[in-house]
Amino acid sequence: MKQIGVILSGCGVMDGSEIHEAVLTLLAIDVAGAHAVCIAPDINQHHVINHATGQEMKGETRNVLVESARIARGDVKNLKEIDSLELDALILPGGFGAAKNLSDYAFKGAELTVLPEVAEAVRSFYNAGKPLGFICIAPVIAARVLGQEQVEVTIGNDRDAATNIELTGAAHVKCPVYNIHASNGGKVVSTPAYMLGPTIKDVAQGIEKLVNAVIALA
Repeated sequence: MKQIGVILSGCGVMDGSEIHEAVLTLLAIDVAGAHAVCIAPDINQHHVINHATGQEMKGETRNVLVESARIARGDVKNLKEIDSLELDALILPGGFGAAKNLSDYAFKGAELTVLPEVAEAVRSFYNAGKPLGFICIAPVIAARVLGQEQVEVTIGNDRDAATNIELTGAAHVKCPVYNIHASNGGKVVSTPAYMLGPTIKDVAQGIEKLVNAVIALA
């Protein structure tokens, strides 16, 4: 059975993984007959957001690995252990956690840096010829890490995000929510998800296609 790593960034769209996207990814992996391995870095979130009000909860801290365990039903691995997990592919769901915890894209735009262990994982899978999937805003991570490889990614049709992606050296391709874009011989697959929405059924179509494409190449 193929082992598909899913890097989570917390729990909740405003400060962690987008829960719909993460769960749809896990569901699609299971339906496709593969096994999902949830992974997260053992770091504190950039900040904590009250999802009912949208306001920052001053003075509160939460751990990305601990919060990701909520989505993973407790079965989540430390990203530092990734080399021991024997994974066949890697998928990164979106949510602001990808732009605040796994990278600092939310604050620096095209000048973003990527958490070193995330960048190392993405680069090592790419160099090994293992497929990678990036959902929603997560393609900015692919752009920063793999821009010199002339990688093509999509976040839908957002002009500002597309410009930031192209400033990294990567290329942006417009794509509807129900579809995917595959780049570099299919090694890098992306879908807009909630960058476009509008509803969970629309997002589900693109995520299912992405997961199936990644698994087919794993």
